[in-house]
Amino acid sequence: MRRRDFLAACGALIAQQMTHADDRGIALVSAGGLRSALDAERGKVVVLNLWATWCVPCLREIPDLVRIERELAPQVVLIGVAMDEPDERESRVAPFHAKYFPDFRSYLRSERELDAIASVVDPAWNEVLPTTYLLGRDGRVVRRIQGAKSHEEFRALIAAAL
Repeated sequence: MRRRDFLAACGALIAQQMTHADDRGIALVSAGGLRSALDAERGKVVVLNLWATWCVPCLREIPDLVRIERELAPQVVLIGVAMDEPDERESRVAPFHAKYFPDFRSYLRSERELDAIASVVDPAWNEVLPTTYLLGRDGRVVRRIQGAKSHEEFRALIAAAL
């Protein structure tokens, strides 16, 4: 087995364990765990959405992103990371996620520093939410999108990345 294939398989296993280890639907993820989850999706266009329960524009765009993922699957994968505080998982984030966005594959950052998670794809992130990254099939950032966008705007940007 080639090294790249081995690393991809390991990343897929880690990502699967993070997702299925949590029966509340949202698992904590570290920067390394997010990198592994993204690596496991190589070959697809990944839409990485940074959001928070208190971010109204985030909450407006998530249903559109989920819909686009359904429309364009399996070529497009949506992964979210809630940027709420890690200690709010049980009190706020998991119940909120379960109630409003149960079909949205999302994690909650385990890192105390916001930049630690974002730096996986963007070392220059400016802490604006929502921020969505389109990653090409090779895993590299194709586009950073800040601020809420409509279904049509996202659809066009993602189609261009395909």
